[in-house]
Amino acid sequence: MLKNLVKYNIILASNSIRRRNLLKKLNLKFNIVNTSQKENFPNSLKTNQVPIFLAEKKNNHIQIKNDQLIITADTIVVLNQKILNKPTSKIEAFEMLNNLSKKQHRVITGVNIRTTKDNISFSSETKVNFVQLSDDEIKYYINNYNYSDKAGSYGIQEWIGMIAVKKINGCFYNVMGLPISVLYQNLKKIS
Repeated sequence: MLKNLVKYNIILASNSIRRRNLLKKLNLKFNIVNTSQKENFPNSLKTNQVPIFLAEKKNNHIQIKNDQLIITADTIVVLNQKILNKPTSKIEAFEMLNNLSKKQHRVITGVNIRTTKDNISFSSETKVNFVQLSDDEIKYYINNYNYSDKAGSYGIQEWIGMIAVKKINGCFYNVMGLPISVLYQNLKKIS
């Protein structure tokens, strides 16, 4: 469908298996480059600016060739204006999920698409409401699922998402790490 992209060697610069699987669903041929950029940012940035900053930082770190189109993304979870990063331990994962319990949080993904001619950045925000989670439910999740590679310690597509999400306002795929419909619309703009 995206005939304008035929001339490009599309590269998804991401370590996220979820992003890879989502991009495959657009039926695009692409290659994968793993990224190892530190996810640090200036403290002066507003929370909604952080994911775009990090996506651009990842993309600018890659040397681009004439035939390449590079896609990078970064997702953050925000609770009460505090960014919840990827947890570093089970204890931290438990605390994050306990804090998300019975509250609304925001999931913001920043995306950067770059060619030698175009440079497009955008973000997508989804509001997610959790039900009250018991300690046993949280422990079950962190003992049986990989929480450590996810901002906020959870994957909406996993068991915890099925039992905890009361309401969602925005793009479901954004919570997984890539707002596919918005990405598609922006890919149509590439010359």
